[in-house]
Amino acid sequence: MKQFSWKHAAAAALILVAIVYVLPTIKSGMWPHKTINLGLDLQGGMHLVLEVDAEKALENRISATADSIKDALRKEKIRNVRIKTPSPFSISVTMPAGDTTDKFNEVFEKEFFSLIKSNEKRMDGAVSFSIKMSDDESGQIKKLAVEQALETIRNRIDQFGVSEPDIRIQGKKRILIQLPGVKDTQRAKEIIGKTALLEFKLLDGSRDPAMALKGGAPRGSEILYQVAGTSSSQQPMLVKKRAAITGTYLTDARVRIDSQFNEPYVAIQFDKKGARIFEKVTGENVNKRLAIVLDNRVYSAPVIRDRIPGGSASITGSFTIEEARDLAIVLRAGALPAPVTIIEERTVGPSLGTDSIRTGIMSMCVGGLLVILFMLLYYKVSGLIADIALVMNIVLIAGGLAALQATLTLPGIAGIILTIGMAVDANVLIFERIREELNLGKTPIAAFEAGYERATLTILDANITTLIAAAVLFQFGSGPIKGFAVTLSLGVLASLFTALVLTKLIFEFLLINRRVKRISI
Repeated sequence: MKQFSWKHAAAAALILVAIVYVLPTIKSGMWPHKTINLGLDLQGGMHLVLEVDAEKALENRISATADSIKDALRKEKIRNVRIKTPSPFSISVTMPAGDTTDKFNEVFEKEFFSLIKSNEKRMDGAVSFSIKMSDDESGQIKKLAVEQALETIRNRIDQFGVSEPDIRIQGKKRILIQLPGVKDTQRAKEIIGKTALLEFKLLDGSRDPAMALKGGAPRGSEILYQVAGTSSSQQPMLVKKRAAITGTYLTDARVRIDSQFNEPYVAIQFDKKGARIFEKVTGENVNKRLAIVLDNRVYSAPVIRDRIPGGSASITGSFTIEEARDLAIVLRAGALPAPVTIIEERTVGPSLGTDSIRTGIMSMCVGGLLVILFMLLYYKVSGLIADIALVMNIVLIAGGLAALQATLTLPGIAGIILTIGMAVDANVLIFERIREELNLGKTPIAAFEAGYERATLTILDANITTLIAAAVLFQFGSGPIKGFAVTLSLGVLASLFTALVLTKLIFEFLLINRRVKRISI
């Protein structure tokens, strides 16, 4: 018996660890480990499909490119060049023919070689043409916009605190989101869907906003509105179109409480480059107002009293604590590269999830009970050993789910039910082989050893091929399919252990240690 003692200890330790991981699910707070995560179909939650406005991302890139061309021409002191964006996806350029055209072409070919010039016209000593992105680059910008939106939304949801969300790209422009356990669906939608484009823009004091509303904003300026707290009234503000600094340089955003008015606000921090830009902007515009704009809405427009070093700023706006916290979340996660629209929304209630759990567990119990009764009636004591292994098999699967923090879904329960049959199937192969050896007149110990030795290779072949299929399902399947693949994989590994190790140890204990003379099979 001594030569087998370490095997018994290892098997007992593995089962004990599995039980420890399962206990918090049975009774919460009993152990410091987490419970088994339940999927959307079992505990309820939100199902959303978002569509990314990828064309808007391309439009933003075109607008930014037009500004970059202006900056490059200003740097090279090339004047008399008119640059406009007559459509969202092209740039119009007009300039005098001659030296100006030559200088422009030199700068264009050096810094903007990836762009395409088209529709060139010459008239009255002037040259005009259009600039646009190539089809390949436009497609890449749209693709990156969707991928960046996915990562930004994932960061927001992680900070929101949803356990085991399912977030993935669906098609070319859509993002599928499943949030198990979310109850405040409206708040979740606001956090996910907010573009969160933060900009700091100087106010244009050259014209009264009311006059600008009637006669139009001056060139290079625009009208934005500031909403005063919870009031529905909107105050127009004339601001420069071009942002002095954006949230691109943001490194942190935290909720703070104003000691004077006891109101929450969001304190933000820029990186080193952003801090230098912010210090330069505030230093050059002392006594001017700087509007803090989020998604084209002015939150506040304080007067710059002095140069502000260090890259710190604050956003006020009569927030509640929850609003300030949500704003800080979206600012930390970063702005979406393009607006998103919710095109499908579905909420799974907790009661429906509870019904799914009850039905799934009921089917698992009924199936397991029928298998247990069959094994007892057909294989007697050996069937009882197989039943013990079957119970341990379920414990190991549940322990594996808890330890790996995997998500249990309704298809996952189906995977567990399937592995119950697979686990017993391995024992049936072994028991039938032992019966054959006993019928040939071999002793119980010799029949037992031959049965396990000759059935092991067949069992390994069948289970390894199933494991490979489960790995493929996990790699290429969607959320529910992945849940099925996880429980199937854990079930295969657990059934191999219980069939080839645990039952064998029990037989060895009975035949060698207890010196049983006959196998009840």
